Parts: sequence; structure tokens; C-alpha cells
Amino acid sequence: MKKTPSAKKACKKVATPLYKDPKQPVEARVKDLLRRMTLEEKIDQLTQMPIGGDINPNNPGEWRNFSPTYGSILSYCGGTKKRNEFQRLAVETTRLGIPIIWGFDVIHGWRTTFPVSLAQAGSFRPALTEKLSRISALEAWNDGGVNWTFSPMVEVAHDPRWGRVVEGYGEDPLTAQVFTKAAVYGYQGRKAEQLKTPGYIAACLKHFVGYSASEGGRDYAYTDISRRALWEWYLPPFEAGVAAGARTLMSSFNDITGTPAVANYYTQTEVLRNRWGFDGFIVSDWGSVSQLKAQRFSSDPAESAAASVVAGNDMCMSDGYYKNLKALVEDGKLPVKVINKAVERVLRVKFQIGLFEHPYAPEKTKEEVCWLPEYLQAAVETARETIVLLKNEKNTLPLKSQKGKRIALIGPNGDKSLCHIGWWAALARDDEKHAPSLLTKAREFFPDSEIVFEPGCPEPFPASNAETIKKFDPNQLPAAVEAAKSADVILLALGEHGHQSGEYHSRRDICLPPFQDELVDAIRKAAPDKPIIALVTAGRPLAFQEAAKKVDAILYLWQSGYGASQATMEILTGKVNPSAKLAMTFPRTVGQIPVYVNAHHPARFDLHDYQDYPEEDGPWFPFGYGLSYTTFEYAEPVVKKGANGTFKVKVSVTNTGKKAGAETIIWYLHDLEAYYTQPVKRVVSFEKIDLEPGETKVVSLTLTPEMLSYVNEDGQRQLEEGTFEISASEKTSASFTVSL
Repeated sequence: MKKTPSAKKACKKVATPLYKDPKQPVEARVKDLLRRMTLEEKIDQLTQMPIGGDINPNNPGEWRNFSPTYGSILSYCGGTKKRNEFQRLAVETTRLGIPIIWGFDVIHGWRTTFPVSLAQAGSFRPALTEKLSRISALEAWNDGGVNWTFSPMVEVAHDPRWGRVVEGYGEDPLTAQVFTKAAVYGYQGRKAEQLKTPGYIAACLKHFVGYSASEGGRDYAYTDISRRALWEWYLPPFEAGVAAGARTLMSSFNDITGTPAVANYYTQTEVLRNRWGFDGFIVSDWGSVSQLKAQRFSSDPAESAAASVVAGNDMCMSDGYYKNLKALVEDGKLPVKVINKAVERVLRVKFQIGLFEHPYAPEKTKEEVCWLPEYLQAAVETARETIVLLKNEKNTLPLKSQKGKRIALIGPNGDKSLCHIGWWAALARDDEKHAPSLLTKAREFFPDSEIVFEPGCPEPFPASNAETIKKFDPNQLPAAVEAAKSADVILLALGEHGHQSGEYHSRRDICLPPFQDELVDAIRKAAPDKPIIALVTAGRPLAFQEAAKKVDAILYLWQSGYGASQATMEILTGKVNPSAKLAMTFPRTVGQIPVYVNAHHPARFDLHDYQDYPEEDGPWFPFGYGLSYTTFEYAEPVVKKGANGTFKVKVSVTNTGKKAGAETIIWYLHDLEAYYTQPVKRVVSFEKIDLEPGETKVVSLTLTPEMLSYVNEDGQRQLEEGTFEISASEKTSASFTVSL
């Protein structure tokens, strides 16, 4: 007779798998989960797909079906309630219950929008970037359930024609390193355990590596990068981000000197993992594995997938090519250990961010978690620090009282909001409530003045000048001229459309958009003796030298987000003293590109760069340029030798004007002679200080042997004896000798 099991035995609890126990070490949880997975489940963890239309129109593809075993979903913006329904399918209906990581391009804000990254770098206050990244993470998690941002973009860029300069921190590796760390800390926290707390999200350093070196500034183009250039310019910000704890990287679209980045073993494995010890995972950019066919690397989907995963690219974004890996393993063409290593890295990050313990996002209203007063205040605070005063003849600014006077606001960006928000703005609203226009704020700041607005010319079309020209209205210019004639002060709102910079928005000519030069010329002729202030909105440096000669002052607003118009009016009226500097050089003309701060010496002295413009050598506005409403005086630096090969440098800086102001001291180092030739100047540190009128502060710098050394073509640092020169903002300098 068959025995009936005892009630005690029948009710025995099934043991909780080790990988579900948060008290266990992460590595033990990873190994336990991995050994339970089938090959199909492993490959699904290396798959990232959208389940709806992507916010970026340049990402081609149809709506995809959802699979609860996918490793990641990207760009979903259907709200946390629906997101949690999808997540519940993954956690509660699949065999292993592995939660999905939700990724999104949260570049400079989720709903509350901050200045674009290129503008942030010009603040030279990395603490602001850390603060706004923290806010962005909170909004993205609480409102969208996002726990992984494809940010920061840390590419060092020398060509302003490339549309994606707007997303990075400019042309200088050191500046990019500092701001990269700040962004990572803001998203993830400064301590590893913070990342497990809901509201902190995983950062993703992109694009690895050298995408910004695209030939001619054309997006997705070939890049010819020597190993020395790779180590000198392009790798340092990524190394800094890895050191700061960034959990993921995104491989780039570009072909790096013959080997596309997504299939590049040297960068992804030899450098990133073997040298830097990175143990997070790499995700491809949108469709870049399938785009190996267009790059003539391989037309075989299976071969492309294998080449990418073997090189170290763990997760495949959007094209589904990693589905081909299963057959390769089963046929013995690809070792399963390659798949296992990639899956380990993905699972490790999921455990490290606490995804198994906190798979579901809060289900609150937008008003509860977004646009909070402190968030909006941070947007204004950051915008104040990013707007650059490029020109101020005869102290035109700040404007004195305009009571009873007439102000003409002229230009296509005068009544627009999107021009301030810019590219990759996530779920930002470009309306007057959230992003007031210059016109709205002008009426608020000048209540006793008559404000007249005329566009003067068409709003720029983001994709082509031809479309802008089609919008030509012959009545706009005469109306603007009449407004200028009767005005006491003229504000010219010029520059790019909000989507004229960004991915797949390279421009062969970075001048002002169509009709704007003619508008400036007509206004100056109509009002030859009246103050004209240009307010230029853009996501890249623009070359508008001729138009600039016809105005008295220029405020370069960049794309400064929700606080742009408020901050602009505060600076115009003198309530705020501008303090931002340029993080990217402004060329005089397109033909001068590339021109950048850390260029190397030419072979001959005292020769003009171009025969057709001999009087205009050098950039129009160099890196680090920016005016103030006060003046600063630098004393001569004092250099003393310290311990362990260091040198201590001090410089006194005095506010010699009548207004309180902030000054950025940028330390430039010049190695006068070296086996591997060195740049004319190299940024080694910077510090921004606040000074009251008449106040003096001493700024100190410790030059370490690492700062005095340089990298060779293998990335090894070398230090040589010889004479060096240290400069404080190129206002004052001192020489010293290094002996070994």
C-alpha cells in the first residue's frame, strides 16, 4: 500500500534560492543565478529592446513585442503604472523572475530641464552638475521607473560641426574628467551602497570611444585615431568615470581606425577591463551591431553578433542580433564561456543597483515627484552659471533702468521655449508654464517699459536651411526694422532651433541660420546709435563674426533649460554677474576647424595660419573665455618644490571692480621640450572662486608627478626632466625646472 506523506513533510517550505537572498554577496548571487539559466535565458539577458516608439526620431525601427525575459527595455515613457505591469510579468511569471533594467537617455533632466552638458562645463562648478544629475535621477525613477540612464556623454570634441557636441563637456580632457565624475556621483551616489537605494540610478559612460572624432563632423562617420591621440584626448574621461564607479558604458557607432567600436577588443577588453578593472557591462548603441554591415565589417548577422560579444560588448541594443548567438554556441563556433561572462556582468549590475529588491517604481502623479520648487530653483541656479558674456562694448550691460522706455525684442527665438530646452530633453514640456520665453520674462522684468516683439525672420528649421527658407515671410523684416527705429534698447534673440544640434544634426556651416545675418545688418542700419544686445541660443559654438561686429553686447545663452529666460533677464539687469567661461573654442570661420585649447605646436614660428586672413590668426573666442561685470587682477604665481616630486603653486586673485563676482582660475601647464611633443598648453586643474569688491583670495595648486607627465602611444605615463611653465588663466605665469 502506498504511503501518504506526513502533513509536516508535505508543508515543508521550499528553500529560497541563494540569488534571491539580499544578504548574500553579489558575486555568490551572480554565480548561483547563472548556473540555473538556460542558454536561451542567458541570451535574452543580453538583449535590450524598445516596446514602443523611441523618443529619438533618428532611431529607426517598428514597434517591438515585449518579452518578459529580456534583460532591458529602453526609452519606454508610458508611466510607472504600465511599466510596473510589464515588470511584474518578468518578476512573477517567468521561471527565474529576473527583473528588467529600464534605460532612458536622461541627459540634462527628465521633466525639469537643465542646461545642456556643454553649457554645464562652462560653469566650471562640477557641484552643480552633481546636483542636477541627482534631481534628474529622482524624477526619472519616481515618474518613469527608469533605473539606468544613458548618460553622461563624455566624448572630448574638437569639431563644433558635429551635432553631439551639445551632449558632452567640451574639448578639454581634464574638464571632461571632472564633470564626468560629478555626473556619475549625481546619478549613482558617491558610495557603492547608495546605488541600491531607489532614486539612485546606474550611469552609462558614452560613447566608447572616439565617436566625437568623426571625419568632417559628420555623425556616424569613420574616425582615424592614433593610439597616442586615443590616450591623450579620448580615453581620460572614460577612465575617470570608471574610477568614479560608473556601472555601464555604451560602445560607439564609429569605426576606430579600421575596427568598429562595438567589435573592438582593444578598447573594450584590453583597456576597459584588463587595465582599468571595469566589472560592469557594455551596451551597444542603437542598432550598431547590425550596422557593422554598413561599415563593411560583416554582412553576416551571426558573425557580427559573435564579433561584438567576443570583443566585450555585452548587451545588444534594439536590433536583436544577439539572438544569433544561440546557434553559434550549439554548433561549437562560440564558447559558452563568452556568453557566461557577458551575462555575469549584466546580472552583477542588476544586483548592485538593488533591482531584485526594488523591481517596482512608485506610482505617483507627476506633480508629486516632478517640477518641485527646489528642482525649478536648481534649474535657474544652473542657468545663471552657464550663460557667457562674450562682448560688452562701452559697458552696455548691465542695462540701467528702462522705466518709461521702449524695448524692442526682435528675433525668431524671442517667443520660443524649445530653443532653450534643446536636444535629448526626455519628457520636458516646451510651454510657457515650464519654460517661459524671453518675451514672457522681459515683460516681467521690465514692467514699466513698453515691450515690442517682432520675429524679424523665420524660426530655424531643425533639419535643413532649405526648409527655413521656405518659411520666408516678406513682412517680417520691415516690421522688425520699424520696431527697432522706435525703440530705446534692442534685444536680438538669435541662434539655433532647439533641435538643430544633437544626434544626426551635424552642420557643414556653423554660421547663424538663414536670414539672421541680414536681420542683424538691417537692425543696425535702422538704429545706428542705439544699444543692441544679441541673445544667442545654440547647442554648439557658432561662427557669426560679421554679425557680432554690429552689436554692442553678446550673451551666449546656450540651451540653458527651464531657467534660461529668468537667468538671462537677471544678467541683463545686473541682478546676476555673469561668470561662465567657454568649454569649447569658437572658430572665426568653418575653415579654421579644428581649433582647440590643447593643440600641438606647428613646425614654424611666426607664420600666419591662413594667407587669406593673416590678421586673424588664432580662434575667435578661445577655451576659457568669458567676461564679467567686474575685473580681476592676478599676482605673479609663486612656485615651490614640495615632497615626493610635487610642486606647490600659489596665486593671489583680487576683485578690482565694483561688483561682487566669480572668477575661474584655469591652470595651464606647458612642457617646453619633450621626447613626445606636448600641447601649447594643457589644462591640469581649475577652481572657481567668489570675490567681493576689493577682496583677494589665494588659490593653490599641487602639481604631482602624474600631472607633469604625459602618455605615450601605449597609455603609459612618462615624466622627463626639463623646464615647465605654469599659467593661471593665461593672465600670469611662472617657470620651474623638474629634475629626476
